[in-house]
Amino acid sequence: MHADGDHGGQRRYSLTDAGNGHVWGVCAEAEGFFREALRGTYELFGWVPDGAEVRGWAGSRVWLVPEDRTLDAWLLEDAESLGQYPGTDSLVLTGLDDYEGPPEGHQGPVRLHDGYRWLGSCREFARVLPPEHVEPPLVLQGLAPSDRLRRTLATGARRPLDLEEVCLEIRDDRDGLLTDRLLRPKVRTWQPSSRGTGLIDLELDGYLAPVPGYARPVWERWLAGPPDAPGAWAALDTRRRGAWLDLVRERGCRLKYQDRKAGHAYELDGRHVTDEPGLYLALGEAVNGPGGYFGGCLDALLDCLRGNFGYTAPATLVWRDAATARGYLSHALAPEGEQYDLVALVIEALIEGGMHVILT
Repeated sequence: MHADGDHGGQRRYSLTDAGNGHVWGVCAEAEGFFREALRGTYELFGWVPDGAEVRGWAGSRVWLVPEDRTLDAWLLEDAESLGQYPGTDSLVLTGLDDYEGPPEGHQGPVRLHDGYRWLGSCREFARVLPPEHVEPPLVLQGLAPSDRLRRTLATGARRPLDLEEVCLEIRDDRDGLLTDRLLRPKVRTWQPSSRGTGLIDLELDGYLAPVPGYARPVWERWLAGPPDAPGAWAALDTRRRGAWLDLVRERGCRLKYQDRKAGHAYELDGRHVTDEPGLYLALGEAVNGPGGYFGGCLDALLDCLRGNFGYTAPATLVWRDAATARGYLSHALAPEGEQYDLVALVIEALIEGGMHVILT
């Protein structure tokens, strides 16, 4: 390996064979990793808001519920409102489409909610087809290639090469593994890099879910290393808390935990539990300290309560300022719009998992 350094940002990205663990190369920069994803666009005709007009970011998970209840609701993630077309009654929403998408051919009335409140309704909607789009490549800049990669590239005569299944590992400044992305890339091209002797710039084609601009400050904070104090996420809005929780989850599911002895008392700081990501971030830090993970949804919480995530039943959880969470999360909405109490469900799960919960 022809690397200029062996720690921190010098080996921020590692391209590793998912089958045998061979490291194809390491580098400090990856152009195309941080960029906006291709978003779907909906035009909602006859838009009638429920309360305040929907402007700007509309929610991490916006559900579109057909009036025809024989059809399931579908999901638009990270939804944004572009506002109403001038002189029309149409609202334009963009977002990341749910893999199922809207029912085939359905154009009837739809009502929308963000998991907490109803946003409004429309008499008809249409999906605006985007212009033909070519995904930009992922460019590993200043890559220090392994000898095996050098030989592979040399015999490939610069034609597209299939690297099969690889893992792009991302490390923080302390050389800890933050997260990774599984890829099936083809080498588009490569060339000697201006970043150092023996280094190359390697262009890869292959689907990669990019990190959007709003999440980049969250990533930059984590790339400096895991947080040393609890509540580093507290000043973030819901959108960025969700990005923080994603990194906590990805890192947390990889760690090997030392389960505490039964009878331990945990304390949850509930002052900032004003949304669902905040609830699971506060709970994770209560059990596993700053940046700690203890579930990111109800199913994951139940898994963590079964052991191997720092917890052994029975134990006690003192939930400080529980009224904050109850004020924000006791009237959540399920995908089809039914109301439920998220705080009550979390407390029920904790109790069933052997946690004695004390609310203060």
